[in-house]
Amino acid sequence: MTPPAAEDARYHRVLLKLSGEAFAGDVGYGIDGQFADYIANEIASVRNDHGVDVAVVVGGGNIWRGMTGAGAGMDRAQADYMGMLATVINALALQDTLERLGQPTRVQTAIHMAQVAEPYIRRRAIRHLEKGRVVIFAGGTGNPFFTTDTAAALRAVEIEADVMLRGTHSGVDGLYTDDPRTNPEATKLDAVSYLDVLNRGLKAMDSTAITLCMDNKLPIVVFDLLGKGNIASIVRGQAVGTLIR
Repeated sequence: MTPPAAEDARYHRVLLKLSGEAFAGDVGYGIDGQFADYIANEIASVRNDHGVDVAVVVGGGNIWRGMTGAGAGMDRAQADYMGMLATVINALALQDTLERLGQPTRVQTAIHMAQVAEPYIRRRAIRHLEKGRVVIFAGGTGNPFFTTDTAAALRAVEIEADVMLRGTHSGVDGLYTDDPRTNPEATKLDAVSYLDVLNRGLKAMDSTAITLCMDNKLPIVVFDLLGKGNIASIVRGQAVGTLIR
């Protein structure tokens, strides 16, 4: 049986967006087992301790980026399909790590590959969440020319998530007026509107994803993924990172 959501939980269904680069860890390429263990433990603890429905969208930049292939002269659509396959590799790795922790997990892909994952079906995904399973969405939207940021926004709206959590892995703990790594005078923004993100060109997510969240009134929290316990703190309603609404 799924444990009821804890009374201290502000959000009861969340979608976590993980970039592919985060999976590479310090190596810069491939999958870092230590990071996979770390993020799986963070997800499992939120699921088990707070009874929160957790869905995940993974990127594939640690293996292949469609824009890189397009920049090298490859057909953009072909390069993007290759990137979708890279996200499936990351999703399967995360699934394996979660299930070794005893957390039931399902991978759903936007492109069909029945031997390794379920096809994405909205009602089935919601039912998995209701049964306490973590659902990992792979394959982006299934269409070229769309990023996994947009896929995350789309899936979050479809499953009626309360919030989208956009984890960063560069040591920056939210949105700033400028890059704090190069400009010591940059100031952190605790809360910002969707329009401010778009008009000021803040590096949160791509403009299509921000617009989709704005149209559906879905809040976004940009936070430091590598800060232990940050996901649980956000779920409890604590001020972590930057809130976009």
